[in-house]
Amino acid sequence: MNHLVRLAVPLFAVLLLAGGVAGVAAGAPDGLWHCEVGSGRVPQTAIPEEVGIDSAALAAAVAFASDPTRRNVQVFRNNCLIATGPHNAETGGQPWNMWSVTKSVVAMVAGIAIDEGRLRLDDPIGAHLPAGLGDEAHRAITVRSLLTESSGMQVAVASEGVTGLVQLDPNVVAQAMAMPIEHPQGTVWQYSQRAVDLLAYVTQQAVGEDLQAFAQRKLFSPLGIERTDYHWGRDRSGNTYGYAHLILPPDDFVKLGLLVLNKGAWRDQQVISAEYLTRATEPSPANPCYGFLFVVNGPGCEVLFPGLPPDAVQMSGMLRQDVFIAPSLGLVISWTGVTVPGGSVSFPHDVLRNTAAAFREPRLADPGPYVPREDISLMDPTISNPSTTLAAFGIGPSAYPGCGPVSCLGKPLGPPIAGWPPGCFVLGCIGPDPQTPGIR
Repeated sequence: MNHLVRLAVPLFAVLLLAGGVAGVAAGAPDGLWHCEVGSGRVPQTAIPEEVGIDSAALAAAVAFASDPTRRNVQVFRNNCLIATGPHNAETGGQPWNMWSVTKSVVAMVAGIAIDEGRLRLDDPIGAHLPAGLGDEAHRAITVRSLLTESSGMQVAVASEGVTGLVQLDPNVVAQAMAMPIEHPQGTVWQYSQRAVDLLAYVTQQAVGEDLQAFAQRKLFSPLGIERTDYHWGRDRSGNTYGYAHLILPPDDFVKLGLLVLNKGAWRDQQVISAEYLTRATEPSPANPCYGFLFVVNGPGCEVLFPGLPPDAVQMSGMLRQDVFIAPSLGLVISWTGVTVPGGSVSFPHDVLRNTAAAFREPRLADPGPYVPREDISLMDPTISNPSTTLAAFGIGPSAYPGCGPVSCLGKPLGPPIAGWPPGCFVLGCIGPDPQTPGIR
């Protein structure tokens, strides 16, 4: 597709949105158009100029963002949808694995439990675990340490996650409790998969209800996200994965970004407290670029948020599933798709830089061109550690006692991917079967 055609498609989408559901000005002091979020399927829309953005420049940014790896692209300002990618009509309702965005969703669900007083940030997780599960050191880990990825447990990012690709894990909670503790909690940031699986389980124990049922009732339903929209993977013991495998339609995904933009409020309902989300999106002591399972624009983190203000945050998933949220600008940008690891590494920088250039109210500074950064080697022990993978099969020093390929913690294991609906696979769900999740 040549450059002019690529530009024309998103520009058409930008202009077409003007014919959608109108926004409401609501007497905004900034003089710009503002819309209202809602639980329906069609968001309110605006012409980019009505929200202080140049249409042609935004179209160029969306054209760049709509490369062959992107299934879905959406841009909102002031809750108004102002631009979409060329494939949104067919992909917006198709569930897609959001990978590590699932972590941010777990942080939201945990936040609701904290708001309700069922969970506390500085609770040792042992207060919510069954007696006898894990040793004293693991049970002393706090909820806060799990949220900030500073539990002190050993990590091996790829090796922890590989068995979850086909839901082979016997019990991710036991697997987490078997990960050796290498650092005092709260002191070292390390990107752990199992720590977030453990957080999901602790939250479930605290609320006394299946995590997915609680999330549906307290988080998804108020936003108009139906239980039939998505699939959320479980291990062979029935534990909900926290690190990945929330397979969610992009049109629902962006609603989660809008909820963060609006400080937890959805129309007249406070779904998550503004106080909790403020904490969740602030730098943590162990990493200025990370909050409660959100990437944040703390001191020295500007390279992650080119052109965006200090309050910008990101929900980030593998293969480039992202939503960027800048509350002070009223901006939400989301995209989903499949990107080969290591490919087009400048993509987020270039899209955000081009979007910043489209702003007219206010004018935003140009962050400059992308500067390459050193990648972590796949052979780094924090990325790959075969013993972590073997532990899922009850083999080696990192295996939890009594947890193997057939049974774990005295209970027989279900078969892998037994709970997956028809049409669902590791990347997403597709097909005409009535039981296949999706927005219909």
